[in-house]
Amino acid sequence: MVAAFYRRVSRREHAHALPGPLTDNTRGLPSPTHMAGISLCFVGLDNLPVLAPEFRGHAIGGESVQQTLLARALARRGHEVSMVTADCGQEDGAVYEGIRVYKAYRPAAGIPLLRFLHPRWTGLWSALARADAQLYYTSCAGMHLGLLALFCARHGRRLVFRCASDTDCDPSRLLIRYTRDRWLYTYGLRRADVILVQSASQAQALKQRFGLTGRLARMLVEPAPAAVARDIDVLWVGNIRHVKGPERVLALAAQLPEAVIHMVGGPVPDEPALYQRICREAALHPNLTFHGHLSYSDANALYGRARLLVNTSEAEGFPNAYLQSWIRGAPAVSFSDPDGVIGRHGLGEALASAPAMRDAVRRLLGDPAALAAAGARCRAYMAHEYAEARILTPYLAAFEELTHDAPGARRLLAAGGGRHG
Repeated sequence: MVAAFYRRVSRREHAHALPGPLTDNTRGLPSPTHMAGISLCFVGLDNLPVLAPEFRGHAIGGESVQQTLLARALARRGHEVSMVTADCGQEDGAVYEGIRVYKAYRPAAGIPLLRFLHPRWTGLWSALARADAQLYYTSCAGMHLGLLALFCARHGRRLVFRCASDTDCDPSRLLIRYTRDRWLYTYGLRRADVILVQSASQAQALKQRFGLTGRLARMLVEPAPAAVARDIDVLWVGNIRHVKGPERVLALAAQLPEAVIHMVGGPVPDEPALYQRICREAALHPNLTFHGHLSYSDANALYGRARLLVNTSEAEGFPNAYLQSWIRGAPAVSFSDPDGVIGRHGLGEALASAPAMRDAVRRLLGDPAALAAAGARCRAYMAHEYAEARILTPYLAAFEELTHDAPGARRLLAAGGGRHG
């Protein structure tokens, strides 16, 4: 039944979902259709709130930031960049900063159980067809990778996947609820043309657990704005889910009543009760400010005010929060140290227990000279290692390799080609 539905979707999308003439209806930017270079579509349902500030009230994740920063960098370099996002009420095909955005479906739309087929599968494929790109890029473990792999195989396109967390590289730790979605993720992972990873440890896990090769591609970060007064001792940023350890921040606030602590994070659909409990218990600590969900720009403003970043997560990839803090000179005190970078470069302290975290925070806040020295190391490390041109190199190498291997794949949908016959 699924296979028959798949064939019907392919015929319907090819017949009815092709884009009409593209016109730039925002901000007077040139149409991406006329840009030279690679034609690349980013698939991230949560990307729009990062790209377009008017949708800032919607939830985002770390990969929403990374996809958007990468898309902006490529668009600035003249590549033809599009995105497939959730339907947040935006105009379909609108252009933001040279990036054309196609909407897939409203996240809450459809009838439970049936909505996997419609509007999620149909809506995603329709948007992918309208984007009509050479390459499709997505990240984060989920069923969307399988649906995207099916689309690319059907239409002769190339697929790039980026692991966003260590859990993406281990089938026993996947943060995916349903067996069907786990199967689709594994199917898509095995059919991606290139898999990018955030760290050498992710590449090793991917090889050991899936037998697949990952290429290291580090993360982008926006330049630091002008310095502001540091009136936050400790900052924590993350979605409110058990794996992130938000309860440990409450314990830290109780153990360090002299420290000014700010906490940022919105709820996730599978764990709403945890968010409500964190809200209630955070209010009991006078030194703790719980902001709940903040937009990317509003959360970004807090990094420059913080003396320290803490990370209490049990499982991470390479958190955006590290880069956003380090570029502003704020060290990280964390249970997670991807590839040992914190320890090797003195970018804070990597710890194994909650008592050790408490003691490290107290020690650094009580020693302004040590804190300043660590902050200077953070800035120097970021200046040397995270220049945009350097970070883009492995991405561009992968994209150019794939487009060179398949020079005839471009515009197959519009020309009526592809593998659907």
